[in-house]
Amino acid sequence: MSPEPRSDAPVRTAPDRRRPRAVAAPAPSVGRAAAVLLAVLLAMAAVLLPAGRADAHNTLQGTDPADGSTVDAPPAQITLTFDQPAQALGTEVVVLGPDGATVSTGDAQLVDSSVTQALAGDLPAGAYTVQWRVTSADGHPLSGELAFTASSGAAPAAAEPTAEATPEPEMTTQTIEPAPVTETVAPAEELAEDEDAGLAAGMVVAIVVAVLAAGAVGVFVVRERRRSKDARSED
Repeated sequence: MSPEPRSDAPVRTAPDRRRPRAVAAPAPSVGRAAAVLLAVLLAMAAVLLPAGRADAHNTLQGTDPADGSTVDAPPAQITLTFDQPAQALGTEVVVLGPDGATVSTGDAQLVDSSVTQALAGDLPAGAYTVQWRVTSADGHPLSGELAFTASSGAAPAAAEPTAEATPEPEMTTQTIEPAPVTETVAPAEELAEDEDAGLAAGMVVAIVVAVLAAGAVGVFVVRERRRSKDARSED
């Protein structure tokens, strides 16, 4: 008779050869990630858009004669120097003499980054005012004013003597039709219109940036949802 096996002998069990189950990492919050991405895109648009427009604006570097200076005689021309070339369209320089009359003549000349305006000859001594307006490389208008004084100049023209007796004009019944009035836009109104056009262009760019940002967020959300769904299907 064979001996019976001892009940207290250790029982051997087969090792568990099952592969460890892969646990999917928790999917990130889609809403939070989309909000962060949208905030970053809008912040970049808000910073880059005004900076790009400001960099394209011209800046006045100096004038000849200088603002507030006193010269020996009225110059033959006025020169404005900018940091970059201006556009001819919309650029204008008006010089007023001591009596308030316009003494600038011809159109302003643009050479490189300088704008030159010729003056009439035989100008008297006194205070002169220069009103200028230029168009920047990006189409944005800039304007300003400066003044200088001429210590000497041509003598003012003598007034013509009046006749001792002036015949009275005869009364007529002829009706004089008024001359047609041509409506003009003041420089301030033109500047306001140009500012409105610049703001409208900025709004268009901002809307385009917002649409692109929304599209990018949508693509990101769809991709994250698909990735989360694939991770759950593997489980």
